[in-house]
Amino acid sequence: MPIYSKNTGDLFAELKNERDPQNFRERNQDEFTVPLHEYLDSLLAEKGLNKNDVIAASQLNNNYAYHIFSGTRKNPSRPKILALAIAMGLNLDEIQYLLRYAKQSPLYPRNPWDSTIIFAVEQKLSVMKTNELLHQLGETELLN
Repeated sequence: MPIYSKNTGDLFAELKNERDPQNFRERNQDEFTVPLHEYLDSLLAEKGLNKNDVIAASQLNNNYAYHIFSGTRKNPSRPKILALAIAMGLNLDEIQYLLRYAKQSPLYPRNPWDSTIIFAVEQKLSVMKTNELLHQLGETELLN
């Protein structure tokens, strides 16, 4: 997860008292999130992962996955984000953060499909094994 010098509460407090939004933006430029593709690149670097290996493990279409990583595909679907996250070997907290970062809803254990994904992540299943489990339980596969 990105490390910021200010917590969100401090930014809220500062923004509430700000009279010039441009001033706030300039002063806090390093506190804003980077585009999704840059965050994914930072995850690859942090985890020591190779992009080609992650794409292969994700079972995403190569061109589509490269578009996500290059930033030309700006809003990938939740299942595609999950496929990449599972292929990267992210833990549940990292996946929840990535989903919110990608403007997708976090996994919810009261949802049968989501609970299956949570189980798969906790069991460290691959994308292929996760899809097999989803299919076995009559759920829609990550990449159908």
